[in-house]
Amino acid sequence: MKQLKLILLLTFLVGSLAYCKNQTNEKEKIQSEPAKEKAVILPAADQPEAYLPLLKGKRVGLVANQTSVLTQKDNQHLVDFLLSQDIKIQKIFAPEHGFRGKADAGEHIKNDIDEETGIPVISLYGNNKKPSPEVLNDVDILIFDFQDVGLRFYTYISTMHYVMEACAEQNKPLIIMDRPNPNGDYIDGPVLDPKFKSFVGMHPIPVVHGLSMGELAQMINGEGWLKGGLKADITVVPVANWEHSMHYSLPIKPSPNLPNDVSIRLYPSLCFFEGTDISVGRGTYFPFQVYGAPDPKYGDFTFTPVSIDGMSKHPPHENKKCYGTDLRDTPLSHQFTLKYLLEMYQKSGLKVKFFNNFFDKLAGTDKLKADILAGKSEDEIKASWQPSLEAYKAKREKYLLYK
Repeated sequence: MKQLKLILLLTFLVGSLAYCKNQTNEKEKIQSEPAKEKAVILPAADQPEAYLPLLKGKRVGLVANQTSVLTQKDNQHLVDFLLSQDIKIQKIFAPEHGFRGKADAGEHIKNDIDEETGIPVISLYGNNKKPSPEVLNDVDILIFDFQDVGLRFYTYISTMHYVMEACAEQNKPLIIMDRPNPNGDYIDGPVLDPKFKSFVGMHPIPVVHGLSMGELAQMINGEGWLKGGLKADITVVPVANWEHSMHYSLPIKPSPNLPNDVSIRLYPSLCFFEGTDISVGRGTYFPFQVYGAPDPKYGDFTFTPVSIDGMSKHPPHENKKCYGTDLRDTPLSHQFTLKYLLEMYQKSGLKVKFFNNFFDKLAGTDKLKADILAGKSEDEIKASWQPSLEAYKAKREKYLLYK
């Protein structure tokens, strides 16, 4: 009996040692195996095989700015890449902030010659928002390539609308080069009331609309939002390896005062301050990451806006110390909130004078201001948006290109 127990004990010990050795080998194997890399997100510009065949032998109009780059070619500009491929670019069309992206918000953009390529640059900002029949006369096809940030009041989508309209009117095909939406993982804000249609809000969509440019172009066509219900002949070159839930860090800042990922995530919440006297940090090197005004009642954090060439030549409250809040440590999971706006409204004590004439255009409705004046909470205000948001989400499903 003792011998049997000894044999069983030895068998158990040998088995245990073998199991432990096997587990160690498995761990070493797992550790030695290279981790599977995630597929690289490729904006349309990084997929030349999808669009170059459509351009060969054509006279091309390029609607572009500083964000129109090939991320896999050291951010080579699309215009330089196309020229290297013997594509004939007749002219460049530039949006707000200009072709090289150096103009201040609202600054007049004039027609010019691009110094680096010698190609004529036609402004699509100011009095001339839509390409005229004359400037499209010697163009066979247009390319549209901007990095958007997914907000209704960001004017690049308004420029896209007018380019689509011009192409529809002049029977010119249009290639939409799609890019990821860095705020594309959620939907929020009031849906625009058509009575408040303007260049900072042309479509009945929420503030945070959850669409890429290509998806929105399909919605504009599909919903008949172009003048007279026209439909543009568009080809969308989609982003590869991207879904709406994915974070995307922009390789080039999309406009002078959105310098980093944090500012882009805070932009939906802070832009409403542009319809008030509260500074959002224009005139600092951290715009849309702070807010305040020249009165200590607004907070303990201080900053002084100054003129910064290439960012903000004459910022609100220039050379005045502003008191407010620093949001630079905000996580990138941040989503749209009215918290900051309601806080500053309460601290101001100004009631209706807190708002300027631009506020309702940004909101796309006069109801938000009315609700704030009535003392409603954020939860109450947001609850009132839900029926129109649900209707929008159902409509949006038809035009999605990405999960």
